[in-house]
Amino acid sequence: MARSCFFSFFSLEDHKSAVNMCYPRGSYNCLILQSKIISLGKRINEEAIMQILCSNIPDIMGIADLGCSSGPNSLSVISEITDIIYAKCRELGRPTPELKVFLNDLPHNDFNFIFGSLPAFYDKLKKEKGSEFGPCFVSATPGSFYGRLFPSRSLHCVHSSSSLHWLSQVCMTDIYTISS
Repeated sequence: MARSCFFSFFSLEDHKSAVNMCYPRGSYNCLILQSKIISLGKRINEEAIMQILCSNIPDIMGIADLGCSSGPNSLSVISEITDIIYAKCRELGRPTPELKVFLNDLPHNDFNFIFGSLPAFYDKLKKEKGSEFGPCFVSATPGSFYGRLFPSRSLHCVHSSSSLHWLSQVCMTDIYTISS
């Protein structure tokens, strides 16, 4: 079984600060904060993904972004993850896996905005990485992560930069099961 990663780096204290910065919803301050969080997590993302790819590059790789939101930053983390996967596979002389990307947020999220930005995202992938980059399929999975969102063994990497602070407890059994 392929190794999996699950990472988050946004604390409850950071969340309280973010709530004050982000209202009204969608404000410019919120976009800046989201960009900063994504930037801060770049090294963590890279290390976690490198662990997966160094042990075994799967033919199909499942990736989820919990709390993807909607707006200009919605695909930033996924773009960063695809860059890391592409670079590592080139370094190893291996083809990139087919990517299944699941964007998750609550059902009231504006997924139509995200879907509208996918053609530009796909064009950017093709332009920057060429035809040797494996196919990338992006879909939305609306719902709360308090319940099950994905089938068993469908994900290799789960990212959350600013949504895990909503959890009242962490089920370590599930996390350990995912990462084994």
